[in-house]
Amino acid sequence: MNTRVQNTVPHRPTGKRLTSLFASCLLALVFSSGTLAQDPGEDLTAEDVQQRIDTLEEPMYTPFVELYLLEESKALRKEMMNTRAELIEKVVDKELSVADKTMSYATDTVTYFFYLIAGATSILVMLGWNSIRDMRNQLTTLAEKRVNELVVEYEKRLEFIEDQLRQKSDIIQQNQAEIERTNEVHSLWLKASQETSQQNKISAYDTILDLRPDDVEALSYKADAVLEMQEPLWAISLCQRALKLAPENGHAHYQLACAYAEIGRWDDAVATLQKAINISEAYKDDASVDPSFEQLRDHDSFRKLVYPEDEEQSDT
Repeated sequence: MNTRVQNTVPHRPTGKRLTSLFASCLLALVFSSGTLAQDPGEDLTAEDVQQRIDTLEEPMYTPFVELYLLEESKALRKEMMNTRAELIEKVVDKELSVADKTMSYATDTVTYFFYLIAGATSILVMLGWNSIRDMRNQLTTLAEKRVNELVVEYEKRLEFIEDQLRQKSDIIQQNQAEIERTNEVHSLWLKASQETSQQNKISAYDTILDLRPDDVEALSYKADAVLEMQEPLWAISLCQRALKLAPENGHAHYQLACAYAEIGRWDDAVATLQKAINISEAYKDDASVDPSFEQLRDHDSFRKLVYPEDEEQSDT
């Protein structure tokens, strides 16, 4: 609430008016001293007064005049101080009055607000609510019901989180076991690569297959070791088992072709070698020097497959 304080202090002379009054008194004293006195019929202007002041030969004032001016100045200053004090007092009174009215207005507003709440409560009781106690009981019941629902919901969420944590824990344990198994398999592969005895290599491959029964590489390399021991039928069984797990494994096809060549199934050997070469051209170079294909060196289909350049030159 904005309240504008009106100035009710009586009109007092301001600083400019006091200065003008002082100057008038000074001029009056100067004229009364006789220095700048004019003839009764002479019309004296401001320029004439200034000219006479400039050509003065003696001071225009006497000690009595100076004392009079000082007393007048002192009286004017005192009057100004009194006027200022009176103005401040009235402004403070107005501000206090405004503050009292503001406090009264705020108090009345709060009182009316509480009256309004009391009236609204009475109307609600009249419309159907029996009492404040019934309201509290209903609110308590609703709150307990809501709390129970929240408890049940959070218990379900906690169970779900526990299940998720349990599954992740199982996955971590499985990963750790897989890492340990992988490290062991890796060490077995290193051991097999360093062994010179085919029997020891087969033992290492068997250990790998115990850890990983579906390891196609272990099956195919075991078939290679078995072929070195002149066991082609056993090698065929191992290669067929590997190809059931990975039909596109080139090494398994190559070892199977070697096993077929060892037992004299030359057409099957060439057909299987063709599959291996289709997967990787590197098997063509391996077949050209592999002793398992020694009896197929003069076979036309084998030479066309392994030595296509020689066949083109012979045709030419």
